[in-house]
Amino acid sequence: MSELHILRTETSVTVWWEKPEEYIPGDKFIFRLTGPASRRETSVVTHVTAKGLFPDSEYIVEVRFLHQGRPVWELEERVRTEKERPKIDVTKAPYFAVGDGETMNRSAIQRAIDDCPAGGTVVIPRGVFRTGALNLHSDMELYISEGGVLLGTADPSDYEPRIMSRFEGIEGMCYASLLNIGELDRERGITARNVRITGGGMVCGGGRALMENTIAREKALLSESGFARPEDTYGIEKEDTVPGRVRGRLINISCAEHVRISDLVLRDGPAWNIHMIYSSDIVTDAVTLISKHIWNGDGWDPDSSSNCILFGSQFFTGDDAVAVKSGKNPEGNVIAIPTEHIRVFDCKIHYGHGFAIGSEMSGGVRDVKFWDCDLSGSYYGLEVKATAKRGGYVKDIFFTDCVAPRIQIHSVGYNDDGEGAEHPPVLSGFHFRNIKITGLAKNEKTELFESCQPVVLRGFEEPAYYLTDVTFRDVSFPENAEDPIEAEFTADMNIEGRSF
Repeated sequence: MSELHILRTETSVTVWWEKPEEYIPGDKFIFRLTGPASRRETSVVTHVTAKGLFPDSEYIVEVRFLHQGRPVWELEERVRTEKERPKIDVTKAPYFAVGDGETMNRSAIQRAIDDCPAGGTVVIPRGVFRTGALNLHSDMELYISEGGVLLGTADPSDYEPRIMSRFEGIEGMCYASLLNIGELDRERGITARNVRITGGGMVCGGGRALMENTIAREKALLSESGFARPEDTYGIEKEDTVPGRVRGRLINISCAEHVRISDLVLRDGPAWNIHMIYSSDIVTDAVTLISKHIWNGDGWDPDSSSNCILFGSQFFTGDDAVAVKSGKNPEGNVIAIPTEHIRVFDCKIHYGHGFAIGSEMSGGVRDVKFWDCDLSGSYYGLEVKATAKRGGYVKDIFFTDCVAPRIQIHSVGYNDDGEGAEHPPVLSGFHFRNIKITGLAKNEKTELFESCQPVVLRGFEEPAYYLTDVTFRDVSFPENAEDPIEAEFTADMNIEGRSF
């Protein structure tokens, strides 16, 4: 039986639960909220948000699962909405931020954040508020109102001083992100907790211009230091790879816990958009992520983190919509902090590469579940990618009730610098149920659909590191696919209910 996971604000309650194994198309969930403002609705997805509630009020939440029209289980929880939070409007005295899209507001907004008491909210009202990097602290909310935009500049100097982070599996000093939660310090452990970013507005980074300016600036610094020789860049994707690793993100979450990002448009980070590193209990819901034409423009990247939840969201990304990571050889093998207990559901990709695990997965990845997702607008679909040098493992991956152009579990040949591990990665336990594979991938350049191999399964040549324990149950393939599954170095594959 599932359990209810409840998220509260002053005026809303969001409930989510895992999809029951016995669920079949046509089954339903009945949601009921009883209290000062009641709600009742039928849902075919595994989350519901009730808005317009009263602060500091008690409600009873009930969810009933109807399987083939019959109740199988019913869950009930009591929940109290949050008390009204003290609020700081950044446009009021003594801050006087100006939302004209031109005035630089970094100091004013940061001062408001620093002044925000525990349990308080900093409000960005309607308008376009230009800023550089901002640092949030524990026990606060950043509320970007509908019609409000937090706009990052394209000047790398506005994201200094640099901070410790990890990009493409390598720890190092990077430019700060537009929004920063916590500090990367593995010895200290958790450095921030209980942070929320929400409100219905937009967080917009410096985008492609900031990406290009950062890389150009770093290339000049590397050239001055003498780093740029061919032998220094062996195994690297292209000449911009190393200087590109110092880019900030849109939102950086480091060594933090209990963070929620919801009800926002998030767009145009200079690299990844939401990156959580060495963190836990991170929830992202009801967001739209946009990063077209941004190199490494991933949407949502849990990295050596656990209990990260994403649902009810849309993607238009310049790279992977979701990329589950845990570090790269050799550093990732030494640190050895896995990414685990990841849940992604009720999401849709309109443009981008797809859902990925890797290629940085040397610390291990396990217990990842995707359900009720539409990847038909992506190019790669669901892709598990590693290299023989990575080490680590990817285990216990579940992909249920989804649509995708293709599924790939294989080795890739890029992002391959760094000393290799003692053995290849262990790839085991991949379970696909009720999946429609279209065999049509959306080309990211032309945005036209083109035919592709529906399934590619390729482990490693050493028998001890074959891809193992792969199950397809009720998976449909394209009608014109003569041999839909291309498998090599793969063992223990089981196909049930195969259809075309």
